[in-house]
Amino acid sequence: MSPFDVGASIGAVPGLGRITTLRTRPIDVPLIRPWGPDVLEHHLIEVLVDTESGVIGHGFSWTPSIGAGSVRAMLDRDIHDFVVGRDADARALWAPLWRHLHEAGSGGVTTIAMAGLDLALWDAAGRAAQRPVAELIGARRASVEVYGSGVNRHYSRDELVAQAQRWADAGHSLVKMKVGGRPLAEDRERVAAVRATIGPDVELAIDANQLWTLEEAERAIGELSEFRLCWVEEPLLSDDLLGHAVLRSRVGVPIAMGENLHTAQRFREATELGAADILQPNAIRVGGITPYLEITAEADAAGMPVYPHLLPDLSGQLAMTMARPTPIEDVEDASFERLGILAEPAPLSIDGTLATSRERVGLGIVFA
Repeated sequence: MSPFDVGASIGAVPGLGRITTLRTRPIDVPLIRPWGPDVLEHHLIEVLVDTESGVIGHGFSWTPSIGAGSVRAMLDRDIHDFVVGRDADARALWAPLWRHLHEAGSGGVTTIAMAGLDLALWDAAGRAAQRPVAELIGARRASVEVYGSGVNRHYSRDELVAQAQRWADAGHSLVKMKVGGRPLAEDRERVAAVRATIGPDVELAIDANQLWTLEEAERAIGELSEFRLCWVEEPLLSDDLLGHAVLRSRVGVPIAMGENLHTAQRFREATELGAADILQPNAIRVGGITPYLEITAEADAAGMPVYPHLLPDLSGQLAMTMARPTPIEDVEDASFERLGILAEPAPLSIDGTLATSRERVGLGIVFA
């Protein structure tokens, strides 16, 4: 399947016409629960695409810490100048735009900026058809399970245990905590405390956020595996696919990665090299819905489980279209609705351990 044939049976939505302009707005979002001493807010770039039909598409780009200014500059100049006057069709535009921008980098700022346009065009298609984007793609379910996640490396042990207790009380069947960046003995105590809090029947994943060397990862996973881990996330630098493959051959715990891979090509390499057991694409970092659908289709063909990374307001809608149902990640108090930055009700209702579609037209993500 060609990368841009995903969803081709839908056909171009008639009546949108050409893109007449692209507008952006920066939105700084204070976090209810800071993600670290230096991560007190997230940064969004709202992207509005005007079409000849009068339909306006609403999209966004996102970065939790740095790079928002660069992303917005690429949208306002390079992307704006390339797409104005072209057909408002996300699938037709993605490949030529990526080739046009490739000199500035194949991923990172490039794909994060492209995501803002891609989401806006999918949203416009949904609005023109008066249907949710998930229905345009091909929804397979109306709800998905949610797993409890925390950016909690900076939490004290007591704070961490309190969070784990909230997850247990909510009834999550899977939770995830941070490790790394401290002596292994401390990580061991923290993982043991969370396991004791959630009990033996809840699945527990750990996320090292690229902080270990190969030798450190092998030792740490060996020691922490006694707490019955369902996966270890990003144990090594994300670019080190060969290192992940070597580590995977040496440990008995599944390896998850992908939040910092930016192109379908890199996901394909990760699969072919045997670098991971679980893939975790972030729909913004890979460049939007168009490449995300390619990545998940290829993962499904290869028998690879996909767990979408962050952004439950968006990831939940995409998870409803995936062949294999897997839980979406809900970092405590970090959804757009919980952060209070939406002008309209969120596209999903997250109630405890379940995210259910509200059947909003388009993507249903409109910022205040």
